[in-house]
Amino acid sequence: MGAPRLLAGLDQAPRLDRVGHLTTHGSLPAYRPDELVDLADNIDLRGRGGAGFPFSRKLRAVMRSARARDGMTAVVVNGSEGEPSCLKDKALLLHAPHLVIDGAVLAAAALNSEEVVVAVTRSDVEQSVREAIAERGPAGGRVRVARLPERFVTGEGTAMINGLNGGPTLPSGQKVRTSERGLGGVPTLLSNTETFAQLAVAARLGALDYRTTGLPAEPGTVLLTVAGSTVVETPTGAALSYILELCGTAPGQGVLVGGYHGKWLDPASARAAEVSRQSLDSLGARLGAGAVLPLPEDTCPAGEVARVTRWMAKETAGQCGPCVRGLPALADVLEDAIRGGGRAALEMLEARMKVVLGRGACSHPDGTSRFVASALAVFPDEFRDHALGSGCGRRVLGALPLPEDESPERLVVDWTLCKGHGLCVDVLPDVVRLDADGYPSQASMPVPGQLRQKALRAVRRCPALALRIQD
Repeated sequence: MGAPRLLAGLDQAPRLDRVGHLTTHGSLPAYRPDELVDLADNIDLRGRGGAGFPFSRKLRAVMRSARARDGMTAVVVNGSEGEPSCLKDKALLLHAPHLVIDGAVLAAAALNSEEVVVAVTRSDVEQSVREAIAERGPAGGRVRVARLPERFVTGEGTAMINGLNGGPTLPSGQKVRTSERGLGGVPTLLSNTETFAQLAVAARLGALDYRTTGLPAEPGTVLLTVAGSTVVETPTGAALSYILELCGTAPGQGVLVGGYHGKWLDPASARAAEVSRQSLDSLGARLGAGAVLPLPEDTCPAGEVARVTRWMAKETAGQCGPCVRGLPALADVLEDAIRGGGRAALEMLEARMKVVLGRGACSHPDGTSRFVASALAVFPDEFRDHALGSGCGRRVLGALPLPEDESPERLVVDWTLCKGHGLCVDVLPDVVRLDADGYPSQASMPVPGQLRQKALRAVRRCPALALRIQD
């Protein structure tokens, strides 16, 4: 698919240190602020973290805010990538960190920013960035790396800024533009890892050479994570089916594009799709953070969707009703439907999807609801057959990746003592689910670290003393 740009040099070394980076990419040229804005405009550089917002507009917005705020600004690289189906930003920060830092430093110079923060969630990524900063010597002085909790909502703009400012890493629920008030309260340029890497490549090539690959209206390359495991770089305009073929897979029963807030494409649409905004827009989808998840023929679509929906419900920010109550209820009804809950369960599922829309403090409830609605539209026969009791006879193979349970602690039920009071689910709805008789549906449940205090409260509140936390 042509010579790599972002991943150049990685056929020679697993990680490009400072010397390897400069040997591969050359020195970073200087740009005046207006020149950098023009460059981003000329190549139509968009954010690669999900929304696809024009980068030049972000630059201009921070510049305007800075003029009204004594000129102070900051730059934040969003390297959180809290979705398990996405690996491209981790790949860049682990293997080509200097390219990302180059783009951030270039933007910081144009904005006269004193501080550049690379926000990450994994220890190995943090170590790679620290090593890259050290390799740059005095030139890396304005750059630092910060570690935030590894959660789905960490990458939301206000959640990330809250965490970097010392508060909880949770969405604020307010329409706060980071370009007006971000890191330390100053106007902040916040964008995703790949976006800054693309800026660094474009700065070296110039607009004309950058546009020699990809589509005229969407020039350049894009990073994709295929099947949750393979990161590839492709020019825009490539056929999605060809990318899947190169990665040793096929559209199968359908392809989820854009990750767990994305949309399912049926096999025919997936074969017709190109890697471009225009092509995916015509199919009602968008590339988002670049996750492409084909569903193999031998797994159960309904079970896969239910499994991800339950995980999404557990990833709630815990601060608004649609997340705290609405998403677990959505997951419950979906599981009931695929266990043979009948047409009434499918009707309830439709109602549950609608009730969370447009009411959350962030986009998580909406995105989760759209994920389920898209699956119902692409796999209607599967969900109907499961609801009516016949099912599909296939196992759930875990084709949609989820993080492994890394929690060292579990909430354990002593069945000789449990009386089914149900107080535990009131305290800990993200962990405990009740069966049809009102008892916990599992005897042992993993406790995420952020819910440990609630788990202790559930243990203390159990009237029958039937709960304990066990390593």
